[in-house]
Amino acid sequence: MGTLIMAGQLILALAILVSLHEWGHYIAARSFGIRVEKFFIFFDAWGVKLFSKKIGDTEWGIGWLPLGGYVKISGMIDESLDKDQMSSEPEDHEFRSKPAWQRLIVMIGGVTVNFVLGVLIFALSLWHYGEKSLPNSKVLEKGGIEVSELGKSIGFQTGDQVVGVKGLKAVNYYDLFKPINYIKSGLFYDVVRNGQEVKIEVADSIRKQVLESKGKVDLFSYRRAAFAGDLTDSGGAKVSGMLKGDRILSIDSLEVAFFDEIGGAAFNFKGQTVPVSIERDGKPMVINVAIDTAGKLGMYPNNLAQFQNDIVTKEFGFIESFPAGYNKGTEALMVNVIAFGEMFKGKLNPVKSVSGPVGIAKIFGATWRWQRFWEITGMLSFILAFMNLLPIPALDGGHVLFLLIEMVRRKPLPEKVMYYFQVAGMIILFALMAFIIFIDAFNALF
Repeated sequence: MGTLIMAGQLILALAILVSLHEWGHYIAARSFGIRVEKFFIFFDAWGVKLFSKKIGDTEWGIGWLPLGGYVKISGMIDESLDKDQMSSEPEDHEFRSKPAWQRLIVMIGGVTVNFVLGVLIFALSLWHYGEKSLPNSKVLEKGGIEVSELGKSIGFQTGDQVVGVKGLKAVNYYDLFKPINYIKSGLFYDVVRNGQEVKIEVADSIRKQVLESKGKVDLFSYRRAAFAGDLTDSGGAKVSGMLKGDRILSIDSLEVAFFDEIGGAAFNFKGQTVPVSIERDGKPMVINVAIDTAGKLGMYPNNLAQFQNDIVTKEFGFIESFPAGYNKGTEALMVNVIAFGEMFKGKLNPVKSVSGPVGIAKIFGATWRWQRFWEITGMLSFILAFMNLLPIPALDGGHVLFLLIEMVRRKPLPEKVMYYFQVAGMIILFALMAFIIFIDAFNALF
């Protein structure tokens, strides 16, 4: 079921983004009297269509291959590579008969809609859901950080108080992990340890390892209090009657305050049944727990339990949500633009940094949460706008480049040149698609 939910979210997001992108081209073309012969959501590869209906001069349809979509504009050399329509004299309803500035507007119509749509999605999401944050002051107050092995290797210590990143004070705890901080070299954290200020620099190799892991690897997290989370069915904690939400105070005579201390304390009593002091609904009690031979109680941490009353939701009015949505969306776009440049320069591994359809579906997650769905869709809208503007023939950016050259030359490039550039662009796109599918398969297997 989880796989179906991930696939469903991906297909719905693509349907929204592709249909509105192509509508941007369509409405611009029709505004200048240019005929649009086809409008397809998803590709009707090899002529296979899920739905098709001709209304006026346009065939509207849904293809079977959810990797994009297209509009076929009369009198234009596009991905259909239809040369026959170019053999006759230009007609008034054709793309090639219009001034260069009108054709330029038609070509940027799709990316313009995607950019506006991205802002709109982020803005309305902020207006409806607000923006949740965890004040970093509460993290500092309630134990600081718990460090991973990777974090230890560069100098972090459990209990450190991380007050800022790259010289900027962190008001929101989650600001410490923004991708914009990890995307380029020079990452460092400002830490207070035993009352002393410490600067911890993150080597590029470590920074890239965290970034390329796509959230699977981190340097640290907030230090979790000793609250029981999910319990394993056969574990001593559940068998003894412990409940999710109980706070562990001590194991035998060893006091514990944080979840990371439970393992060390329990290890001293592996294979034994010992009294465990807990607090439940504000009342102290003692239960006898059988600790297994590996020194485990059979429980997971209860994330954010100590911060239940500290989460802040910032609400946005309808008007103020738009500049906030613009800022949030353009920051996401900037991260992807910089990442693309870093990959182009060989500083990021594309196999680990790029996600194909399977990778994107996993980002949506196996549960359908509308807030997450809209935020990911908004981010994808910005990415689609950026990718389509790349100056590759067959993409909008390639057509824009040719039109700008035409405007400088004051005459269009020869149709034969345009045709062969289009063929080259299609080869490049197919190669990129094959590479992305390979990346998906590689990441799934390894």
